[in-house]
Amino acid sequence: MVQFKLASLNLKGLCSFWLCLVVCFCPLSLFAQQAAPSLPLLFDSRERLAKPDLSSLVRLRFLTTIDFPPFNFTDQNGKLAGFNIDLAREICNELEIASKCQIQALPFVDLNAALAASQGDAVIAGIAVSEELRRQFAFSRPYLMLPARFVRNLKAPIKGEDASVLADHSVGVVNKTAHEAMLSAYFPTVKLVPFDSKDALLVALREGKVEAAFADSLQLSFWVSSQASAKCCALFDGPYLSEQFLGEGMTIMLRQKDDVLTAALDHALAALSRSGRLQEIYLRYFPYGLY
Repeated sequence: MVQFKLASLNLKGLCSFWLCLVVCFCPLSLFAQQAAPSLPLLFDSRERLAKPDLSSLVRLRFLTTIDFPPFNFTDQNGKLAGFNIDLAREICNELEIASKCQIQALPFVDLNAALAASQGDAVIAGIAVSEELRRQFAFSRPYLMLPARFVRNLKAPIKGEDASVLADHSVGVVNKTAHEAMLSAYFPTVKLVPFDSKDALLVALREGKVEAAFADSLQLSFWVSSQASAKCCALFDGPYLSEQFLGEGMTIMLRQKDDVLTAALDHALAALSRSGRLQEIYLRYFPYGLY
């Protein structure tokens, strides 16, 4: 069972790093560094998904974790917080069932079994959709994609604004990850330099041992604006999305026969996308933007 995280992403490190950003930077300083980033729409603005009748619903129990910041974590007061938590609450508001909604955190390894045993009704914890899981569970439509991005060392002699100019330049990537496979397939002319870990890759990039790096935009968007990067680098071109390499995106997992609830969640997600409330949540947790 694989959590929707890329192999180059160290969640424990990201947790400490992300929470530090929240404490150390106010929203004004975050937004001052770049214009508000837009969230690509995954729902057609003209599409209208029917709202199922949920009058007979007794309660809606969302299951999540606390170890996937900024999606799911506990804040300084020990309360559940994060993009997925806020999204679950907005879904309940949109469906007009807020009084019936509950959110419970469990260890990640227990989520599938808990859902199968009806100890919850929906899992919102970044579980990657797979053929194996589709045989056991149903999934909502995606509400967020985690793209790949390049980041370049500003001192590197890279001329141009798009990835085509990276031909014959050294580009680091974490070994044996989806990003390495994607880089090899889509950008075969770069000089691919593998690293054993994300930390080793970013140190090499900062020190100019490689001219650019290719990794997930979640990690890179925070890193380039942090003290750890020493202002060495900037995001470059992209974003790059690939269902083949990066999966179907962030979804909500449900039991297979819960067709009404699945349709209700799709309706709510589409409505939140059209109204801009999904964008508001996105900006709350990704001030630097993923795209």
